[in-house]
Amino acid sequence: MKLKDEIAVVTGGAQGIGKAICRRFIECGAKVAVFDIVEDTTCIAELTHIGQKKSDVTFFKVDVSNLSNVEKAVNQVIDKFSHIDILVNNAGITCDKLILRMREEEWDRVIQINLKGAFNCIKAVSPFMLRRRKGRIINISSIIALRGNAGQSNYAASKAGLIGLTKSLAREFATRGITVNAIAPGFIQTKMTEKLIEKGQAQTLISQIPLGRVGTPEEVASLVTYLASEEASYITGEVIRIDGGLSM
Repeated sequence: MKLKDEIAVVTGGAQGIGKAICRRFIECGAKVAVFDIVEDTTCIAELTHIGQKKSDVTFFKVDVSNLSNVEKAVNQVIDKFSHIDILVNNAGITCDKLILRMREEEWDRVIQINLKGAFNCIKAVSPFMLRRRKGRIINISSIIALRGNAGQSNYAASKAGLIGLTKSLAREFATRGITVNAIAPGFIQTKMTEKLIEKGQAQTLISQIPLGRVGTPEEVASLVTYLASEEASYITGEVIRIDGGLSM
């Protein structure tokens, strides 16, 4: 198994793309610390069932926008496993509005979760990776960061910020054996995109995708797993699109 006995932290890991990443990591032999603000007992039971041992999955209720909250959880992971090999910054929210109608707190909350949350997790985890001269950091951005979208200026800004963070840290950490990459998913079938389906916008979006369909969380998880593996040891500072050709 390509990630056998690797220790991974996945934020937003109890749902959607994050849950699929956790599932794939466990299938590949990793032990996973799930960081999420929502304690989904069904999800944890499902992930635990996949693992060979109950200790393969540990849940931490974490608000990634709170640095002390993140540091506490990271220290608990270190106490349990002694190190962290992989960090996936997946936690994210949307609060879509045209800029003229967007309240300051709606802007701030999206930036705090999507961008500052990644900063907090990297700041807490990276010292342990640097000490061992080994690590994989994978940030889940979005094609919205690359092409923009009306009514999503806060989301686009947060995800574009992740790309700048990725490239800067890839340079900072390269000499210590740590790779930092970003993935930019397109239209992926999750609860977040269900809102677009409810608004009747899904078919319009699908018509713009050359492959003619939405992606699945499992497809994103497969790419994340590759970047987390030794097979991707010479890839860093990249932003890889997984969008069916939408942003060509």
